[in-house]
Amino acid sequence: MRGLARLGPLWQPCLLLALLGLLVHNLANWESLFRLVQPDTRQVIYSRDSFSYLLWQHLALVGLAVVGSLMIGLSAAILVTRTRGRAFLPLVNQLASMGQTVPPVAVLALAVPVLGFGNPATVVALLIYGLFPIVRNGIAGLQGIDGAVLESARGMGMSAMQILWQVELPLAAKVILAGVRTSTTFAIATAAIGSTVGARTLGDPIISGLINGNNAYVIQGALLIGLLAISLDALFSAVDKWLPSTH
Repeated sequence: MRGLARLGPLWQPCLLLALLGLLVHNLANWESLFRLVQPDTRQVIYSRDSFSYLLWQHLALVGLAVVGSLMIGLSAAILVTRTRGRAFLPLVNQLASMGQTVPPVAVLALAVPVLGFGNPATVVALLIYGLFPIVRNGIAGLQGIDGAVLESARGMGMSAMQILWQVELPLAAKVILAGVRTSTTFAIATAAIGSTVGARTLGDPIISGLINGNNAYVIQGALLIGLLAISLDALFSAVDKWLPSTH
């Protein structure tokens, strides 16, 4: 217990990630347990690819999508919170909202003819789907900074760029992180559908299980995806405790 206490807020995500690693490397040893779910099936442990490989592929797709969403979404939020860009605020909000309402499956269907089957179409679908929470929280965070703080920064002779990087973004980081956290959770959950267009993700066992009527496969994929989402959400929660508020 003392060792966990020394980790501070990180103890929970560390414990969850350790559990995830344990499951990834030991699910094959739990055949007898999964055979209770699927007693009449010859093979109950998904084996086309290793779970560790699928996990890293899943994380890579999610990471690329979230980084892309963050770069585009935060840039848009900064643009529309500047004096010269405020006229574009309604348009940016509307476009981001549209991206959230379009189902990822529809985006995949449109992206495949252009980008082909596999990872690129999946990343684009996740990127578009993850823009809205980052844009929304980026705008809210930057607009929620106390005006007196900005006036003090200007009074100190700081340039607009210095104020943005040294004052606004650090103070808005907590709110922005909440948007990234939401976007990441969405991406982890929806990346599984990339398996329907040839991407390698933790959705592979789920899709294979649904096609073959093998519930054991479905449970394996869903268990790992759910634990991955909970682990990263706990990690974001721990990081959030170290960030300053906007006020």
